[in-house]
Amino acid sequence: MSALTDKELLRYSRQILLDDWDLEAQIRLKNSTALIVGLGGLGCPVSQILARAGVGRLHLVDFDVIDESNLQRQTLFFEADVGKSKVKTAHKRLREHNELIAIDHTETKLTAENLPKLLTQVSPDLVIDCTDNFSVRDLLNKSCRALGVPLLSNSAIGEVGQIALFTKETGCYQCLFGEEGGDEQTCATSGVLASTVSVIGSMAAQVALDFLGRGRNPIAGKLVLWQGRTMTLRNVQFAQDELCAACSG
Repeated sequence: MSALTDKELLRYSRQILLDDWDLEAQIRLKNSTALIVGLGGLGCPVSQILARAGVGRLHLVDFDVIDESNLQRQTLFFEADVGKSKVKTAHKRLREHNELIAIDHTETKLTAENLPKLLTQVSPDLVIDCTDNFSVRDLLNKSCRALGVPLLSNSAIGEVGQIALFTKETGCYQCLFGEEGGDEQTCATSGVLASTVSVIGSMAAQVALDFLGRGRNPIAGKLVLWQGRTMTLRNVQFAQDELCAACSG
């Protein structure tokens, strides 16, 4: 396990000062890999926070290009970026955030064929789902479960959002939402307040840092629900479904 350099000690000193974080947690963070799927409204704040905090390696995945409507909430992009690749532009911007970490990317649309290969090649300690598409969420859940990779699932629409961290000790996405996956709303069809993705992205980054740095799941067996209009946050308990096709037996 690689130790921290003098420059890293200085860069991350405000985190290392924390009583419940310390040097050991920062070293674990440096030696971890996070794979982030989706560089949109959620992927932007998640990747920015993890990059600045010192996650040793980020692997970014997206296939889309930047649209004018993205600029309202996707904080890595600017007017001059419209029409450019999201993942390539995000990669470039994140390198400017922190030159001390490794960042790579894959520009592709995930499928049942290429996802297991990607997970095997990258070998992430955590996969972070920042998409707004149920078919991709379902695919990520099944592939991560099959390979034993922890999955941090996030969503944001309108003024509401939700977060869950699925590990081998918990149920999975399908246990929680069933095979149908719930309502298939997207930001493009239902709208989203700019602050919603920032709030959910920041909370997701907190969970990811806790998991990668401290080695704990702070929301094990819980679905975190945020309602922006009423400024309320609540946790809903869930358990593994013994009949779940994705994770039982």
